[in-house]
Parts: sequence; structure tokens; C-alpha cells
Amino acid sequence: MQYKDYYKTLGVARDASQDEIKRAYRKLARKYHPDVSKESDAEARFKEINEANEVLHDPEKRAAYDALGSGWRAGQDFRPPPGGGRRGNYRFDADDVGDFSDFFSSIFGRAFGGAEPPRRRGQDQTVRIALDLDEAYRGVTRQVRVESSGNARTLKVRIPAGVTQGRQIRLAGQGGAGLGGGPAGDLYLEVELKPHPHFTPDGRDIHLRLPLAPWEAALGAAVSVPTLGGTVSLKIPPGSQSGQRLRLKGRGLPGDPPGDTLVTLEIQAPPATTEAARRAYRKLAEQLDFNPRADLGV
Repeated sequence: MQYKDYYKTLGVARDASQDEIKRAYRKLARKYHPDVSKESDAEARFKEINEANEVLHDPEKRAAYDALGSGWRAGQDFRPPPGGGRRGNYRFDADDVGDFSDFFSSIFGRAFGGAEPPRRRGQDQTVRIALDLDEAYRGVTRQVRVESSGNARTLKVRIPAGVTQGRQIRLAGQGGAGLGGGPAGDLYLEVELKPHPHFTPDGRDIHLRLPLAPWEAALGAAVSVPTLGGTVSLKIPPGSQSGQRLRLKGRGLPGDPPGDTLVTLEIQAPPATTEAARRAYRKLAEQLDFNPRADLGV
């Protein structure tokens, strides 16, 4: 049999609210009612619209339909999952369930009443949550809005310190509702770290480009370096070059083990915008025998 995309039939999104579904159904039912429409396929379309509404307007039947997954396409060959087509305690608004398709019957059964409905675990859900690096470093409590089968709820969630890009935090039993008394699915919060003006995360490690004056690089120095945990002092070895990397161990995101802050040196020349600065550069050029392009043979 063919899979039926009830959301497509009503022209609504999979996360549509109950009000949106109701409005879409009423609009289409008026358009394709056999007593009103002159289109040749009006009766068939009207039945499809009624069948889609029968499922989507009822939270339990909608949850059962959503449990099939979102990867199906209308018209795709469909085989009901184990337990499909069993009799269940569903409520039907239609006078004659026989008017519904085989696809409908494979999920909900042709008869009503009697045996218990099939127990099915609810769908797992994933919600992305955007965090500043400072929030990822220290941990934060957030209000998270979750929508399932058109119903929305808000959860208060504690995000632990040290979460990394792409990490999924599992909240057991907070996903989609189960069917026929089946357990709810799980909710996964997927962490997305916002860009930072200075720090670039790489797992638990943090990368930082550190500007240096030429004399700091040449002579060595102790310079202040920002980290997520505060400012620390870093010893610059004499003769340091641009691109050289120094490590501040344990100064990255917390964890077991904690990450490091990796500092890449970047030598910056002072601007020669004054006559005094230009004299200093000319004097330096006279006193130092230095060709930065010697390795190029020029």
C-alpha cells in the first residue's frame, strides 16, 4: 500500500498547531464538498481530507501517526510496523470507518473497542540550544520550549558546565508521547556554541590568537592573556615567532580532563604614523642586519 502524508493533504507543517489544522481542514472541506465542488475528483479529495483530519485533530492518533517517522513521502510503498492494524480503543468521528483507506486501517484497525491499542514508544525529539562560550564554561539554566504533535510545553533545564559544540544532553521521557500507554520518547538538547570575538572552541580546547609587539617576541616577556576563567600571565620565550603556539594547560572548557587554551602568537609591527616612529624604524634598519626573505633566496 502507499504511504499517506496527512500533513501534505491538509497543507500544514508537521509541527502545526491544532488551530492551524482545524482552519486548514475547514477551508478544504468547504472547497471539495461534493455538494459544492464541480471538480470531478471532489468526492475522493473530500474523503482524503476527512481521513487526514480524523488522524491529525486527535492528539493520540496524531502521535501514533507521527511515531512512523518523518522520512516518508506521499505515495511511497508502505508496510505497517509490527502491531499495526490491531484493534484499539480509538475514538472515531466518522460514521463509517470503512470509508478510510487501507493505510489508515493498517495503523488504527478497522474495528473499534475491544482489545487494548498497541503500545508504542513515543518518538525521540531533538531541540537545538544556542549558548555563549561563557555559558558553556560555567553552566546555565535555560527555559526550553518543546513542541510535540501540535502541543507546546516549556521545560526548565540545567545545562552542565563544560558542554561542547554538538554535544547532546538526554532528557529521558521528555520526548514525544507514547501510544496506547507506551513510554514517551527522549528529548535531546543539541548544543550549538555561538561565535566569540576572541575564542574559537575545538572540543574542550580553546584557540586564541595573541598579538605581540616585536620586542616582546624578540626579548621575551610576561604578558596578560584572557581565558574563559579569567586573565592569566603567560611567559613568552625570547626569539618567539608569529604562528608559534603556546599551551595554557587546563584553561579550556571544564571536564575530565579539562581542555587547554592554545595561544597562537601573532607579531604586530607598530604603525609608523609619526616622525619619531619613522626615525626609530630607520635606526633599527641600520643597526640590524636582518633579511626576512633570506629563506626565499632573495
